Amino acid sequence: MGEPLSSATWVPVAEWLLCALLVLVLLALGSVIVRRFVLQRGGGAVECYLRSGAAGRHVWRIGCARYGTEELRWYRIFSLWPRPTAELSRRGLVVMGRRTPTAEDLRELTPDLVVIQVGWVSGRAAAELEPARAAGGPDAARAGVERPAYELAMTEGALTGFLSWLESMPPGTIWQS
Repeated sequence: MGEPLSSATWVPVAEWLLCALLVLVLLALGSVIVRRFVLQRGGGAVECYLRSGAAGRHVWRIGCARYGTEELRWYRIFSLWPRPTAELSRRGLVVMGRRTPTAEDLRELTPDLVVIQVGWVSGRAAAELEPARAAGGPDAARAGVERPAYELAMTEGALTGFLSWLESMPPGTIWQS
């Protein structure tokens, strides 16, 4: 068929492949940086870790949470996907508990973060919650929330913003299941 490629031929091919790989890596890194900038430039966004389900069963994922009118949209930091990984509806969302990171959590989190457990209640139960529902604990238990759907880890300042966002539903909002 043809002659085998000599080492003199392989060198330019390897150089081009290496250059192409380097360009792809730089494009991916640049895309992640631009995506993060776009997510955070409009305001209403905080760095936030997310873990779904019960504690200890899933890993913490670092991301950016954006506050919307009806939901909190959570995006992974190291992703090129333009859509949120998780959307936490504001309707019926309650804080079930608050804690400091455990020794197991500290393998993935920093000690300055606060961990909160959040879940949802049904429409009727949510309407019965008093305005301070975001304080968590007993109100969430009385409202019929059995276990947290997600855990969020964020700084104290970000938590203050989250609780303010959660408690500031527009007047006349009708709770729906």
